[in-house]
Amino acid sequence: MNCYDFDQTIFFPDSSYCFVMYCLRRWPRTVLRAFPGTVLAGLKKLLGLGDTQALKEQVFSFLPYLDDVDGIVEAFWEANYEAGIAAWYLRQRRDDDLILSASPEFLLKPAAEKLGVRLIATRMDRHTGRIIGKNCHDYEKVTRFYRDFPDQKPDAFYSDSLSDSPMARISRKAYLVRDRDTLESWPGERGVFR
Repeated sequence: MNCYDFDQTIFFPDSSYCFVMYCLRRWPRTVLRAFPGTVLAGLKKLLGLGDTQALKEQVFSFLPYLDDVDGIVEAFWEANYEAGIAAWYLRQRRDDDLILSASPEFLLKPAAEKLGVRLIATRMDRHTGRIIGKNCHDYEKVTRFYRDFPDQKPDAFYSDSLSDSPMARISRKAYLVRDRDTLESWPGERGVFR
């Protein structure tokens, strides 16, 4: 089994950002309701007084004001799937691949289904924008991986971020994605390939 981070690893640029921008273009007043709170939550995080989970919940706090979130997510992927998925990933995709992402599960589920792969992501109530449990980031990815696959070890792990080092450490091989096309061995490992 190969495991992949999603945003800026196999999807470019970032699904949450793209989704918020997609909604902003269509329902500007609705999305802008969240803007003041998002700025405040961002400042708190920057000053060490808040965390990523609170910021993410604030960013998605416009969800209760949308009708048919599932339909909107489907339409979002219709518009963004083909251009966003990295060609190198499509060339090596396997049926037993697993996406591990901090992005909301409700947002990534249609993309994972189109790819025909499994998904572990941040559980967020798509009607409220509230995170259920913990943000699937850093060590939480390892916790969630072992909860679902207790006796397995990833053959390879791919991510654009060193914050995913906990997953890299439990994998047989790990690769850092530098841009849409460049993969390098995880720092501390030898070799670079394209």
